[in-house]
Amino acid sequence: MRVVVQRALEGSVSVDGAVVGSLPGPGLVLLVGITHDDDAEVVQRMAEKLWGLRILDQEQSASDVAAPLLVVSQFTLYANARKGRRPSWSAAAPGPVSEPLVERFVEALRGLGAHVETGVFGADMKVSLVNDGPVTILLDSAELFASRSGA
Repeated sequence: MRVVVQRALEGSVSVDGAVVGSLPGPGLVLLVGITHDDDAEVVQRMAEKLWGLRILDQEQSASDVAAPLLVVSQFTLYANARKGRRPSWSAAAPGPVSEPLVERFVEALRGLGAHVETGVFGADMKVSLVNDGPVTILLDSAELFASRSGA
């Protein structure tokens, strides 16, 4: 699982010209990609990591200040552009696998106390944000939890 975390003063996601999710105040925009070996445990751990990540002003976390979150699914985080000019998407889990895991990620964040808004899975979305800082961080479960038993 990969999550691009962007600290934002404002953010929204639109589908067909209509806003479907937005930050009600400063918070985090999360672009979320799922790969083939992700599961409920990875999703829960990533939610916990993200909710406690101290990247807001004065080294506070989203949980410290109840910062809102905007979650947008983005399979392109698993693009492989090593060969040629056309990226391969084979590392991204297919929709029937990734959609329930993205939903589970959202529910895990809500279970931790987060106000979460979302885009529409699989839709052609337009994401808008004002990056604060700018602060942009990539969380990759393969790096964070390389050894699940010892992590």
